[in-house]
Amino acid sequence: MNKTTWLSLAIAISAVPSAALAQTATSTNSNLQPRTENGRQIYDVGQFARFNPRTALDIVQQVPGFIIDTGDEDARGLGQADENVLINGARIAGKNNDAFTVLGRISAASVLRVEIVDGATLSISGLSGQVLNLVTSSDGATGITGNFKWRPQWRRAGSDWFDGEVSVSGKIGKGDFTIAVQNESFRNGARGPERVTNGQGELLFERFETGQPQADAPTINASYSRTSDAGSVFNISGEYGIDHFRQRVETLRTQAGVPDIFELFTRREREWNAEFSADYEFDLGGGRLKLIGLQRLEHSPTRDFFSRTFTDGVTEPFISAFNRTVDEGESVLRAEYGWQTAGGTDWGFSLEGAYNFLESQADRGGDSNTRVEEKRGEFITTYGRPLSENLTLQAALGGEYSEISQGDLTRSFIRPKGSLALAWRPAADFDLSFKLSREVDQLDFFDFVGSVEVSNDVQTAGNTNLVPPQKWRAELEATKKLGAFGSVTVTFFGEKINDIVDTFPIDDIREARGNIGSADRYGIELVSSLLFDPIGWKGAKLDIEVESVKSSVRDPITLRNRRIGQDDRYSYEITLRHDIPDTDWAWGAGIEDFDDVASIRLDQIADFDTLAPYSWIFVEHKDVFGLTVNANLGNLFDRGERFVRTDYVNRRDGPIDFIEDRTRRFGLVYRLTISGSF
Repeated sequence: MNKTTWLSLAIAISAVPSAALAQTATSTNSNLQPRTENGRQIYDVGQFARFNPRTALDIVQQVPGFIIDTGDEDARGLGQADENVLINGARIAGKNNDAFTVLGRISAASVLRVEIVDGATLSISGLSGQVLNLVTSSDGATGITGNFKWRPQWRRAGSDWFDGEVSVSGKIGKGDFTIAVQNESFRNGARGPERVTNGQGELLFERFETGQPQADAPTINASYSRTSDAGSVFNISGEYGIDHFRQRVETLRTQAGVPDIFELFTRREREWNAEFSADYEFDLGGGRLKLIGLQRLEHSPTRDFFSRTFTDGVTEPFISAFNRTVDEGESVLRAEYGWQTAGGTDWGFSLEGAYNFLESQADRGGDSNTRVEEKRGEFITTYGRPLSENLTLQAALGGEYSEISQGDLTRSFIRPKGSLALAWRPAADFDLSFKLSREVDQLDFFDFVGSVEVSNDVQTAGNTNLVPPQKWRAELEATKKLGAFGSVTVTFFGEKINDIVDTFPIDDIREARGNIGSADRYGIELVSSLLFDPIGWKGAKLDIEVESVKSSVRDPITLRNRRIGQDDRYSYEITLRHDIPDTDWAWGAGIEDFDDVASIRLDQIADFDTLAPYSWIFVEHKDVFGLTVNANLGNLFDRGERFVRTDYVNRRDGPIDFIEDRTRRFGLVYRLTISGSF
């Protein structure tokens, strides 16, 4: 059965009326205008009935003008809150459990309401701007409930039948448990020609490449939470997963007057990871104390292989390989204590200790067999209070101590950090927030370790002398409610970064990641939801997200200013959804695109671009024998990928040696999403 047949079948199935549909149809009478209570924008769960949500994530993704921000997911430790989603007023526990994951495991039936509030008005250090608080209920029922989602996909490279998730929730005694099994998988692929020219633009040879990356990442997660009669809260969570990644690139190299050459690149990773976390919050003195512990381990063996086989039958094949095994671990203990005094003033203290390590063993690279360790401590004091009826202040002040060891070298750093945030509501439909922060960025342990790209025979040395970057960041966010027409949020930000990490020459022929001085980075982001009910198009909604970023840093080779390597330039996503009134049908379309700065090395520049925006259309039926079925046809504009690598004879300030110009396309993408509850 071909792909077109599968899509036609999915749409046909969606058209079958179920018994439930014969009785009632999804109503779209509910609007998406929030009410205001105590400065909070509140949506009752019934307002999202027209979307027939299965999970809390289905609800949150339809909140006008709100985009989930999971913060810095790669940051070590727990630190201050940087994820803009709360569950019943509390941060999401653990690290693997980000907002998308946790919300996707909460049944929509247990959601009472959604609250949008400025983070600076909360007694949670680190939050500012628009924050979503999901309020759920626990009605004491002892039954088992669950949700599932299956996402098969078909494209030119092949079929993927294994992407999906299922979660089961219920009660054990006075506590609540959730068990979830999930597999994030893909079977991608693209193919196309490549031209290799010299510095004068003359053709050297051509390639035709076919690339096929595949992955399966099954995980199992179990969590348990309990609130005592005295109000103490206990949470425990454990997760184990594997991540098997495979990539194969086959290349036919042709050149006039020269026998063809077959090139093969493969990459394989067999990773496992595990995480365990627990926290306990209880009354102590006049406040609340929360104790948190987390342990995470990861084992990642990778195998890279590259070969050239010459069809002349005489020349010996060329073979290059790079095998490496990396073990990582993280142990965190954190304590948070907060209390409130007269006048609504909030005080808080947090103390965190963390131990991290990365151990690398490889068969190539002089500094790739090494172990990096970090001991880090953080102390933050927070203070928040209302300055007037519509103006709130939140301040945080503290510092960080870190000790980084590699081999016989141990270095320590003490860095101040903190923030000042103001939340102002000059009108009921207008929010303005400002935050100024002093931040300490974390070093990537892989920058301490040497690596090899076997397909290009490029080596990157490790750097033991890296210093953690620091930055000042200012952010101004304005949110305007448009009444029945939706909302719009505009955010301006600017950063002044010291000791930024980028490509750095360590001698005439070798390079590494290193601190190259100071940099500036600034940009603007717009998030908006426009509702068309007031103009007569009932049930239609347009979501817009646009970001533009610019940066500047002095290049250590050319000594001229340039953008930060691999930084964002712009991105956008525009989605239209129409839930047809008094039916269970919905349809929509979307478009998205992005552009990044090139990867910049000592002797080359590698730039990745998209050849067209990615676009899609979908049709959805919300009650196919009790299931929601969504059929999606993607890549309508035939997006392709262009990769241009410019290699220089010596350094980037010298003459060009050669240019690789590659184009790959992957054709139409067919997706089917089937979700349900039980």
